[in-house]
Amino acid sequence: MENWEEGLEPVSPTGHYFNNSVLSISILAVLEYEIPIDDSQFLSLLENVFLPINPRFSSIMIEKNGKKQWKRVEVKLEDHVKTPIFPSNLSNESYDEYFDDYLSNVATKRFPQDKPLWEIHVIKYPTSNAAGNVVFKLHHALGDGYSLMGALLSCLQRADNPSLPLTFPSRKPSKPKNENVMTKTFSSLLNTISDIWWGISKSITGEDDRSPIKSSNNELEFTPITVSTMTISLDHIKLIKSRLEVTINDVLTGMVFLGSRLYMQEMNQTSREVHSTSLVLLNTRIMANYTSIEEMVKPDSKSPWGNHFTFLHVPIPKLTEFSNVLDFIWKTHKIIKQKRNSSAIYFTSGLLRMLNKFGGHEAASRYVRTALKNSSVVITSMIGPVEKMSLANQPIKGLYFLVVGTPEVNQILLYEYVRETKELDISIVSYMGKVKLAFTVKKGIIDPQKLKLCMENALNMISNAADKNSMQNSAEEQSHI
Repeated sequence: MENWEEGLEPVSPTGHYFNNSVLSISILAVLEYEIPIDDSQFLSLLENVFLPINPRFSSIMIEKNGKKQWKRVEVKLEDHVKTPIFPSNLSNESYDEYFDDYLSNVATKRFPQDKPLWEIHVIKYPTSNAAGNVVFKLHHALGDGYSLMGALLSCLQRADNPSLPLTFPSRKPSKPKNENVMTKTFSSLLNTISDIWWGISKSITGEDDRSPIKSSNNELEFTPITVSTMTISLDHIKLIKSRLEVTINDVLTGMVFLGSRLYMQEMNQTSREVHSTSLVLLNTRIMANYTSIEEMVKPDSKSPWGNHFTFLHVPIPKLTEFSNVLDFIWKTHKIIKQKRNSSAIYFTSGLLRMLNKFGGHEAASRYVRTALKNSSVVITSMIGPVEKMSLANQPIKGLYFLVVGTPEVNQILLYEYVRETKELDISIVSYMGKVKLAFTVKKGIIDPQKLKLCMENALNMISNAADKNSMQNSAEEQSHI
């Protein structure tokens, strides 16, 4: 912050490689309204609540003396709030299509670089899921999902009592089992070496096999996207978790992996044996829950504002490896546990910093872009509030987010400006005792409804198998009494 007296602040290394000719990433946060939208207070809310959250919301990225910096500018709020006009008196199903097309256009349209890198889109038409939708589009150079979710939540209040703070599900880790320190250290070292080697090879040369969820067509970056969502009871996931003695993330990841494999098999039987991996995006902060914006922006904050993320390659198990659905979940649990017992995620962050320092910002961008391109699925997740929220005293019935990309001139980008990297991205967020998964796919490449059906089938298969396994265990326990 040393240059703020001149109105300038250096752009962080991650900010550099999130916004250049190789890579450009943004986050879309979609708020589903319970009642028709009244946007009469939006400009006041933006001016008095949103802009003061962080100076970057009032800044543009410029280059000075060969280095990018944030420069404070006067913000014209009207330039950042978009309210599209659709035909009148259509059915909710028709507005679903208009909303989907509009969201695709927002996702693949580049931010103008002469204005602060955020927008709000107010879609007042009812869809099958909501009375209206408000879409926050925020460039990833402003901050990562943790920072931007914190900023968004600062604009929202508890619907039942605005004077009370929003609360979040507990993120306390499960108690570790007793394990020999030497054995644990040696295991962690082996896992780290293995993950680093495999991660580098995957990110450079190890592209996944072609499959119904992984195309080799390099021109797909310009293909429109479509989004479908799926909502699951968090209590249902917790019940499966307790019966299988795994984590909530294990259940959700296992369901995604199994659903992806079911879709691949249904679309093409020969894809049963293809090599597929997922790229899981992770937050590297050491914290249990969201901290306040005031705490995030402090120089010595333990949960600082900015981009503090890394990614991890996780192989997707093959259906042919197992005869039991639960074996699939336990295999996923074992893989993720092994990945957690590794320091490879911190190596990835360090490697990006080295590439950024010695090869330039675009070298780091190319590494991230290739890592995404070489995998089949990108998975990212965030925790949302327990209570119902409201924006300007209007209740929010649902919440989900997307990480998106668009192309810059003749370049291919990643999230917010191109989805060149892949045909399938999955984001997961909890809200009001439910978990919502958003599937972002390329139109005409992946069938979103069939994919969603396969995910639902995967959840049902896991749930039924967990019930059966629980009854068998109970019967065995009774026989020993």
